[in-house]
Amino acid sequence: MVAGIDYNDYRKVTEYLFSRLPVYQRTGPAAYKVDLENAHLLDDYFGHPHRGYATIHIAGTNGKGSVSHMLASVLQEAGYRTGLYTSPHLKDFRERIRINGEPVSEDYVKNFVREHDHLFGEIEPSFFEITVAMAFRYFADEKVDVAVIETGLGGRLDSTNIIRPLCSVITNIGRDHTRFLGNTLQSIAREKAGIIKKGIPAVIGRYQEETAGIFRETADRTGSEIYFAGENLSIDYSMISTGGKQIFNVKERDRIFLKDLQTDLLGNYQRENTITALQTLRVMEKDLPWREKNLRDGFANISGNTGLLGRWQVLQQHPLVICDTGHNRDAFLQLVRQIENTPRKDLYMVMGFVNDKDPGEILELLPKDASYLFTRAAIPRAMEAEKLQQQAAKHGLRGLAVPSVKKAVEKALSEAGKNDMVFIGGSTFVVAEAL
Repeated sequence: MVAGIDYNDYRKVTEYLFSRLPVYQRTGPAAYKVDLENAHLLDDYFGHPHRGYATIHIAGTNGKGSVSHMLASVLQEAGYRTGLYTSPHLKDFRERIRINGEPVSEDYVKNFVREHDHLFGEIEPSFFEITVAMAFRYFADEKVDVAVIETGLGGRLDSTNIIRPLCSVITNIGRDHTRFLGNTLQSIAREKAGIIKKGIPAVIGRYQEETAGIFRETADRTGSEIYFAGENLSIDYSMISTGGKQIFNVKERDRIFLKDLQTDLLGNYQRENTITALQTLRVMEKDLPWREKNLRDGFANISGNTGLLGRWQVLQQHPLVICDTGHNRDAFLQLVRQIENTPRKDLYMVMGFVNDKDPGEILELLPKDASYLFTRAAIPRAMEAEKLQQQAAKHGLRGLAVPSVKKAVEKALSEAGKNDMVFIGGSTFVVAEAL
């Protein structure tokens, strides 16, 4: 045990984890590992816990979190004791590790760190590596039937990539984390394709000409069946039901496969994620049987079943306040389209970014007629509000630099009328503070 650490205080224990271990989300490149050595060392130490339950592995530039929660919700409704590992968290570390929607207990986190913190000096794991190990051990201790595992960054060298899942899922490929994954869609796809295992079926959410050949080549080499979800299933449009849920018809080629499927996730981009999740459920149906009622109930109650936050989440009406964790060009192409199609009078945008990415490719997409409040999340990686304001001005975006997310949101709400809209985003950490 480490002297001076109060292992009975959950807040102090999590602060210790954040301060003692390199955390990519907070510090950036310094926390990124380029091999799986530590992951395997930790796996050996904990007795390969992930071998005791079924797993589903999910990677992708965007949508992997939503797809993970969709799958977990449906499997939970089907009666499976379902683990869910995702990252990063928005409000509490425990969001990363859930069983049937319930976060890991504070006591488990405290006891885990107390019992195993000698590893921090012996192995020197990253924050992500030790969190993955904690999740795998917790799921085994709690005897889950299946665990849905989301990668953190990339795929091939991600700490989660030691499992042998029932299915490997890659949602889509866009340019993000190019410093580590490469500057082209092809190089990024090769890293994501690293989660495809020998003889394990793979589902690719979005068919992209630039990357399809890489996934087919990987599947051929590993002897894996490959399914491009969009080739089999489609959703042409969606509506909002009287109950406030998104509703759509799912087509299988030219026939209706599911009529009036409802989901409590409201972003238009969830159509593509829904297709990916549905294709995955069909591929795994023999191993994890489910019924249509499970599917419908699961999609209708994703947020309630799993605790998902920050995906086109409506925080209030009059003025309409929406936050979304989308943080790259591919995500904002869809977000801007939905912002423009949302009924409102004036538009206020509370925006912040991290400083190890060029925000220009997002700034050039943003509405020119909005009033901007440029801000900075309270993490070391965050870009200074004044610097963001200067870069935004080059793209014709005008607004104020506000030093904190709290003050920026308060300023937007004080100026917005009841028929206006306030959007909060740009960075996961801006959304986290807003929530």
